Amino acid sequence: MKVTILGNYPPHAYKGLIQGSDREAAIKAVLESVGGKVSRLMFTRGAYDIVINAEVPDQADGMDLALAVRSNGWIKDLVVLEELDMNAVLAAAKKAAGVYKLTG
Repeated sequence: MKVTILGNYPPHAYKGLIQGSDREAAIKAVLESVGGKVSRLMFTRGAYDIVINAEVPDQADGMDLALAVRSNGWIKDLVVLEELDMNAVLAAAKKAAGVYKLTG
């Protein structure tokens, strides 16, 4: 499953970066720990400090990753966006729309 991960560093993490902490290696290691792989990692300027394009085996592994990262306090404002198969989503929506009718 492809994911895009967005996040910001809290002040203590910036201190670690300045002192030489290898955040790229740490990010790759945590993704690999859940069977994932980094496709692209970008340190950015703007609304988010970091943007990661990655793959994880499934939704549960994506949630495991998010929980682990949130629990350690090194990233704040973590957002994990899952890539969708829109054809499958629309097919399911059409089935549901055929059954669900609003009244009144």
